[in-house]
Amino acid sequence: MFNKMMGRTRYVVCRLFIHLAGSEVAPILGQLNRGARQAIDVDGDIEVLGEGLVELCQTLLQYDEYWTSAANEGDVFWSEGEAGDYINELFTDSAERFLSEPGLSSNSGLNEPLSIPVTRNVIVMITLAYEGEVPELENDLSNIQALKDGLKAIINLHYKHKLRAIQVHFSPAQLGDELSNDQLLQYYPELIPL
Repeated sequence: MFNKMMGRTRYVVCRLFIHLAGSEVAPILGQLNRGARQAIDVDGDIEVLGEGLVELCQTLLQYDEYWTSAANEGDVFWSEGEAGDYINELFTDSAERFLSEPGLSSNSGLNEPLSIPVTRNVIVMITLAYEGEVPELENDLSNIQALKDGLKAIINLHYKHKLRAIQVHFSPAQLGDELSNDQLLQYYPELIPL
């Protein structure tokens, strides 16, 4: 029995939520949208998706002063099929939370100059599956140092070719949309202040 266990592959599926807040966080939406377009263009090529994920993690690390809250969850599987099912479950959940409504406000007068409202809240959800064991991602990441270590571990997973699935969701979905504090509480109740 023990020998059989040793030969099995350990799959980990995890999801990170990072909430950035402040007047300077909107530019990150540009990079997220570029990454989303690139992901569609490469049709799931894990190597290219991994490069995009590395860029995103590096950007998030540069924006650490805007991190406001975070959460993470995950599970370990010994079956690739079960890991795949869980990835799909998290993907569906992230997509359903995904808030992307047109920013139509009723108080916009005709004489006001045209301007795009700039969101002060951005949520990034990173869901990934990898092979092996990465303690930095299998802990509670709701403190700044643990989150930094987790993002660096994701970068290393790419370079070690251990990533098996990558999904990134973000809200708001486009520049001009706003994610309010009330919506944050409603759609992302698991967030823990950093």
